[in-house]
Amino acid sequence: MSETGNRLRKLLESPNFDPQNYVKQLSQQSDGDRDLQEHRQKIQNLADETAQNLKKNVYKNYRQFIETAKEISYLESEMYQLSHILTEQKSIMESITQALLSADKDETSKEMQAAFPKDTEELKQRTLTSLLEKVEGGKNIMDTPGRHLVYNGDLVEFDVDNMSPIQKVHAFLMNDCLLIATWLPNRRGTVKYKYNALYDLESFAVVNVKDNPPMKDMFKILMFPESRIFQAENSKIKKEWLEILEETKKNKVTKDRHKTEEEAPTSPVRAEVSTNPFDQEDDEPAAAGESVNLSPEWIQELPEDLDVCIAQRDFEGAVDLLDKLNEYLKDQPVTQRVKELRLKVDERVRQLTEVLVFELSPDRSLRGGPKATRRAVSQLIRLGQSTKACELFLKNRAAAVQTAIRQLRIEGATLLYIHKLCNIFFTSLLETAKEFEMDFAGNTGCYSAFVVWSKSAMRMFVDAFSKQVFDSKESLSTAAECVKVAKEHCQQLTDIGLDLTFTLQSLLVKDIKASLQSYNDIIIEATKHRNSEEMWRRMNLMTPEALAKLKDEMRSCGVGSFEQYTGDDCWVNLSYTIVAFTKQMMSFLEEGLKLYFPELHMVLLEGLREIILVAVQHVDYSLRCEQDPEKKAFIMQNASFLHDTVLPVVERRFEEGVGKPAKQLQDLRKSTRPVRINPESTTSMV
Repeated sequence: MSETGNRLRKLLESPNFDPQNYVKQLSQQSDGDRDLQEHRQKIQNLADETAQNLKKNVYKNYRQFIETAKEISYLESEMYQLSHILTEQKSIMESITQALLSADKDETSKEMQAAFPKDTEELKQRTLTSLLEKVEGGKNIMDTPGRHLVYNGDLVEFDVDNMSPIQKVHAFLMNDCLLIATWLPNRRGTVKYKYNALYDLESFAVVNVKDNPPMKDMFKILMFPESRIFQAENSKIKKEWLEILEETKKNKVTKDRHKTEEEAPTSPVRAEVSTNPFDQEDDEPAAAGESVNLSPEWIQELPEDLDVCIAQRDFEGAVDLLDKLNEYLKDQPVTQRVKELRLKVDERVRQLTEVLVFELSPDRSLRGGPKATRRAVSQLIRLGQSTKACELFLKNRAAAVQTAIRQLRIEGATLLYIHKLCNIFFTSLLETAKEFEMDFAGNTGCYSAFVVWSKSAMRMFVDAFSKQVFDSKESLSTAAECVKVAKEHCQQLTDIGLDLTFTLQSLLVKDIKASLQSYNDIIIEATKHRNSEEMWRRMNLMTPEALAKLKDEMRSCGVGSFEQYTGDDCWVNLSYTIVAFTKQMMSFLEEGLKLYFPELHMVLLEGLREIILVAVQHVDYSLRCEQDPEKKAFIMQNASFLHDTVLPVVERRFEEGVGKPAKQLQDLRKSTRPVRINPESTTSMV
């Protein structure tokens, strides 16, 4: 940079730079408009140089930015693991403290019960009666003899699906049941709660919910097939609820067992021999239940670990735990304890499935391509739900493709838009096919669903394609180029074994047929209009350049013998009508071959035949009506060019493009063979 540029840079970069004073001084020091323009150019050069330097710095730091993002992602996963380890440590400490407290509490309660057994029982019943007077609809609860209050307190109920607070409740734990009453905020008088639900202690299971801020101090009550989540005021009250609930359930089981033993007959009774062949089978699981060891720590904490994995979106870890449990219980008998464990685990499986289904829903962000769905799809397949995974994966990709097509900006040039449309659609289809093959490699039954989905996606593409190409009445040449581009992109799918060419052709055949017929009518009308103004004169192109251009056009059309019809200087020994007809028909043939596929064979062939007949009939009519011998000879020369030069070129080019001869065109040429005629005669064609 020059010294002047350096001074200007330092001036603009100085912290005390004042734009108004700078412009004012510059206006006073300049001699005129030229100085201001030069100074403006210097500032513009400096701005361009700064922009270039900034761009270079961005490119230089881009790789470092990507590496930093990867490191951040890695650190984030490590933080999740660290959080899980800390949660486990905290749970271990709480369980140790809980064991110590429960031992002390058992000794104290036994001493109190031994000292004041009757007074304590009566006090609990009186307390329960006084509390139930505040519950609307709870009068009949005390009808059960021996029922008394164990524990009660305020809780907040949360929604199981979205973890949002629902209502404030008051829970009454009795020696044989649990009463849930909702709080009445605007009620005056003694009644403050309303009866909500009453659960027998044997009908539900209590599960601790690990703290995951801001969701903390919660526990879950599982009642098949439902569950409810409650939040205590603090961790101490939550711990008390868990301890007392578990202890009360154990006491009830023990009491019921003793009661059953006392009611059993003590006198010797002859054992009855059962005639039911299924009795022995029913007793076997219960007898073998003792052999199922569910005491390992990882099994005891499995429901809570699953909750943590789902909350932290560690789907792989959750499915790994489920696989580990299934492997452990594979050859074990189904006992009551196993059924209870399965009940808890099945609830987590349902929640995990719902989260994975939401991950694949089209409402989620569709960016990231098919690979973004791999994680959720693979875990659903591991859970044994490959059909649902396939359905959700294809719905997600259909929404992504549709969104990409809608977001594509419609350009002024149709061909440019079609290039972008084909690139987006077929690239997405190719990526989806590769990802599908990778995810569902072991589920061959899902491949038929992918083929059906591919056809529906192709319909979506053809709708957008036809709306832009055919509904907007583009020229036949533009439509042919667009269809050619679509065919080339569709052919790329055969590399992975997916051939949708027939589907594409069957969806486009109606629009292409209409376009060919429309352009065929346009050529016929244009030919008839030129025929009506035909004077049968030689063409004079005025300049050698124009003649050379016409020769090149005829050569590109396949008419190689056009040189023999050119005369001296810039004259052509053909009429303007015949030359224009030749160029227009050959153009129609070339565009038609680009659009060609077997279903359009007769459409293209009949269109060419109708166009040729219009020209041949006009020449025949002119020969029969013309009286001037010189003009008749000139018309005969045009007829010969049409019959001997143009029609064979059309037949040969059609056969090359289609792969089989055009018998209708050959018959037409034979039926319109020109003959040498007497200038005085009116017969011209046989």
